[in-house]
Amino acid sequence: MDRDEELRLIERARGGDPSAIEGLVRRYQGSLHAFLLRRCGRPELAEDLVQESFVRVLRSLDRFDPRFRFSTWLFTIGRRLMVNHFQKMRPAYDSEVVEGRSVEDAPPARDILERERRESILGAVEHALEGLNPSQRRIVRMFHEQGRSIQNIAGELGLPEGTIKSHLHRARRRMQEAIAAEPATHRRALEALGIDDA
Repeated sequence: MDRDEELRLIERARGGDPSAIEGLVRRYQGSLHAFLLRRCGRPELAEDLVQESFVRVLRSLDRFDPRFRFSTWLFTIGRRLMVNHFQKMRPAYDSEVVEGRSVEDAPPARDILERERRESILGAVEHALEGLNPSQRRIVRMFHEQGRSIQNIAGELGLPEGTIKSHLHRARRRMQEAIAAEPATHRRALEALGIDDA
């Protein structure tokens, strides 16, 4: 789906068009589920988070900024819901200690903004990863997330080193194109991937 088509679909969904709403859900449901499942490792939780993400997004469509990608907004909401879920599951601390905390102990606004920025970048990178074919995605994750060498990856996958390098090069290019559509976050996301956006 190209950018203009996506924006038209969002505009129709804002107006309450059921087929447009269904189109948005159908378009992003699978990739959002895969993204959340990789993060939480629990299929039933990922399904619940996907449903809640779409409920939140559809309620707030009037606040969507068309300068940005819908997918990044959706993935960021999904990730926040997951983080909130796990924070609720943490054991409660002694009430006296909690009550004794002052406002000064709260995270400063700059820390909150930095966390939001990191989440936005992560959402853009994850969405770009979803656009790769499974082989490229696996190689990118092995190289960037696991810190494996080209030689090591080639040995494990039984492929020539040149093929691994070629997959990485093509994957980075595809990710760069996907991330570049995000004006607010693309430069930092590209830097995180080690890609020069000059």
